[in-house]
Amino acid sequence: MPSVRRSGDPFDPKVLFKNAASNIICQLVFARRSDYSDDTSPKVVQKLVEALYLQRTVWGLLYELFPGIMKHMPGPHNTIFSNYLDVEDFIRKEVERHKEDFDPNNPRDYIDAYITEMQSGSSDTEGFTESNLVLNSLDLFLAGTETTATALLWSLVLLIKHPEVQKKVQSEIDTVIGQSRPPSMVDKANMPYTEAVIHEIMRIADIVPINVPRVAGRDTTLGGYFIPKGTPLWTNLSSVMFDKTEWETPEEFNPGHFLDSEGKFRRRDAFLPFSAGKRVCLGEQLARMELFLFFVGLLQKFSFSTEEGVELSLEGEVGAERTPLPFKVFIHTR
Repeated sequence: MPSVRRSGDPFDPKVLFKNAASNIICQLVFARRSDYSDDTSPKVVQKLVEALYLQRTVWGLLYELFPGIMKHMPGPHNTIFSNYLDVEDFIRKEVERHKEDFDPNNPRDYIDAYITEMQSGSSDTEGFTESNLVLNSLDLFLAGTETTATALLWSLVLLIKHPEVQKKVQSEIDTVIGQSRPPSMVDKANMPYTEAVIHEIMRIADIVPINVPRVAGRDTTLGGYFIPKGTPLWTNLSSVMFDKTEWETPEEFNPGHFLDSEGKFRRRDAFLPFSAGKRVCLGEQLARMELFLFFVGLLQKFSFSTEEGVELSLEGEVGAERTPLPFKVFIHTR
């Protein structure tokens, strides 16, 4: 993470979190990262952030509802597609750059590993093509940057609104990890309360309330309803995350939803922020690791509050994802 603001002034953490999350994907895909000191994201991330923002606006929603009409209409929604084309072009240039100094015996990143697989004789029918490499890399940025940053923003909102939870998480961190070493994934098994808090944050934040759109691949019947081939489909994840028959206090922030009577972490079948089935989010494990390490690393070293008299909102802005309303935080070194 970048150095902490020490001026005493509250600040919006959104840019810092987006840079931190995007740097993980940049390192995985391109084997390099951006510099925090310039306070800007790489070009590829800026384009994606703008496209995702436009998808949350009325223009993006109108396109999803009426694609046959909107694709012929002028408007900001067209920027979504031009930005994605720009990002694809950016990634193609990266692929070409990798080819120039590619060493199959020393892969540096995802692109090198994919090129190695293509050159090993994997056929097009197995999906190892350059076009798929570009689109897969694009998917990594789409799924691995904005949602992780948004989850961290919601974490601060909820911890500031519930300082007793923040202190209890810090107590568990101090007991299991201490202050002298950074957290690792092996610590998670020994931190049931922290794990419960992270899960409850993801549940109540409801970052992707309406799952990404799908299209029926063939005529089918579901729950007595006939769905013709080609029908756009959305799954309502909120209906599960706030189901009164599944959660004791669905409308309240309650880490106890994920703790048993002995204080051990318990999994819940109704917890589906990453969807389920064959179309479950492929980046789920990476996202879980990122969120745990960021969350624990931040609370290990710092405490968070907001301006006196300010009540942070849980309403959020809903579009392609559900994001917190703009807010500012104070950071206190522990």
